[in-house]
Amino acid sequence: MEAVNPRRWWALGVLAAAQFMVIMDTSIIGVALPEMQRDLGFSQGDLQWVFNAYVIAFGGLLLLGGRLSDLLGARKVFVAGWSVLIAGSVVAAAAQSAWVEVAGRAVQGVGGALIAPASMTLLMMLFGHSPKELGKALALYGAAAPAGGTAGVFLGGVFTEWVSWPWVFIIYIPIGIATLLSTGLLPAVAARRGGVDVAGAAAVTAGLALTVFTVVRAPETGWATAQTVLQLIAGAALLIVFVLIQRSAKSPLMPLGIWRTPGLGVSNLAMALLGAAWIPMWYFLNLYLQQVLGYGAFASGAALLPMTVLLMLFMTTASARLLGRFGPKPLITGGLLVLAAGLVWLSAARPTGSFLVDVLPASLVAALGMALAYIPTLMAAMSAAPQEQAGLASGIVNTTYQVGSALGLAALTALATSQGAGALGDLPALTDGFSAAFLAAAGIAAAGALATLALMGGKPQSPPAETTTEGAAQPQPASN
Repeated sequence: MEAVNPRRWWALGVLAAAQFMVIMDTSIIGVALPEMQRDLGFSQGDLQWVFNAYVIAFGGLLLLGGRLSDLLGARKVFVAGWSVLIAGSVVAAAAQSAWVEVAGRAVQGVGGALIAPASMTLLMMLFGHSPKELGKALALYGAAAPAGGTAGVFLGGVFTEWVSWPWVFIIYIPIGIATLLSTGLLPAVAARRGGVDVAGAAAVTAGLALTVFTVVRAPETGWATAQTVLQLIAGAALLIVFVLIQRSAKSPLMPLGIWRTPGLGVSNLAMALLGAAWIPMWYFLNLYLQQVLGYGAFASGAALLPMTVLLMLFMTTASARLLGRFGPKPLITGGLLVLAAGLVWLSAARPTGSFLVDVLPASLVAALGMALAYIPTLMAAMSAAPQEQAGLASGIVNTTYQVGSALGLAALTALATSQGAGALGDLPALTDGFSAAFLAAAGIAAAGALATLALMGGKPQSPPAETTTEGAAQPQPASN
C-alpha cells in the first residue's frame, strides 16, 4: 500500500490556490472591460472577445488537458499550465491593441485547460486513500471556485479604479511564480503510454471559435449574407469532423459511446443552457452598471459582491444537503426557473435606474437560481456515467458549460447590439439592448428548466469519486 503523503494538506493549499486563480480569471476582467474598451479600441460587439477568447480555449482544450495529464504526468502538466498562464498574462497586460489582448486571453485559456484537470488528478492521488479525508479535501477545493469568483469581482474593481486595468493580468505573474516554486509539495505522477488526439482537439476548438466569431459578426455582415452562411457551414463542418475523428481515433478525446448513457445528454444540455444564461447576465450587468448607471470600476465590482457572496455561501453550505435530500432534478429545474425570474426582473432595468431598485434584488434572485442549479447539474452529469467513465463525464460537462457560455454570450451580444446596445452614450438605447439580452437569457434558462423536467429521470445514484484515464474527475457531495 502506498504511503500517505505527510504534506498532503499543504499540497491541497497549492491545488486550491490554482482552482481559485483559474476561476478568478473569468471574473476579474468584468469591471475592467469599459476601461479596456476605451484604451484598446474595442467596438461594443467585439468587447466580448476578451471573455470568449479565454472560454473557447479553456473549454475547447479541457479534454485534451486531461488526456495530457494522464499521459505525461499530472504534476508536469500542472507546471506547464502555470507557465502558459503566466506567459498569457504578460501578453494581456502589455497589449497595446485589441487583438493582442484577445491573443493573450486565449493563451491564458490554454493554461487553464492544462491546470484544471491536472489539479483534480493530483488531489485524488493525495486523498484517495481515505473517503473521509477526500470529502473534506474536495469541500475545501470546491469552495475555492466561488471564492475565486468573488475575489475576482472585487480585485478587478480595485485595480481598475486605483491602479490601471493591466493589473488584472499582472497579478497572475507573482502568484504564478509562487505556485511554480511550491510544486515540490505535489506528488510525482508516472507517465503512461498512449496517443494524443491532437486532430480532434484542433477540430473542436477551431469549429467552436469560427461559429462564435460568425455569430458575433453577423449583425454587421448580415445574417443572410454569403460570408455568414459559409462561415456557419464551415464551423459546423469542423464540429462534424471532430465527431468523425472520435469514431476512428485510437485514443479519442471523447469516446462517443458515453452518450448512450441514460441521463448524460440532458444533464449536459442543462449545463450548456445554464452557462448560456448566466454568463451573459454577468457580462451585461457589468456594462449596465458602468455605461448606464455611471458606476466606476470599483463601485461596479462592489455592486456585484452581494451576488457572488450569496453564490459562495450557498454552494459551500447548502448545496450538498439539498442534493442529498431532493436529488438533482427538482433543484436543477427550480434553480433554472429562479434564474429566469431574476433575469426577467433585470430586464425591467431603467435608464434612470438605481442599484437598490434595479440591480440588487434581481441579481440576488438570479444568483440564488445559479447556486441551486449548478452543483446538482454537475453531479447529475457525473452520476449518469458508469464508474469507469467518471473522469470523462466530468470533463465533458465542464466543456459543455464553457461552450454554452461562449455561444450564449455571442448570440446575446448580437441581439443586444441589434436592439441598441452599441449606441454608447445613448442611455435609453443602451438599456433597451441590455434588457433584450436579459430577457433572452431568461428564455434560455426557462428552456433548460423545461428540458430537465421533461427529459431527466428520477434521483440517480451517488456519483463516483474515482479518476479514470481521462484524468478529470470531479467531487461527490461531501457527506454530512
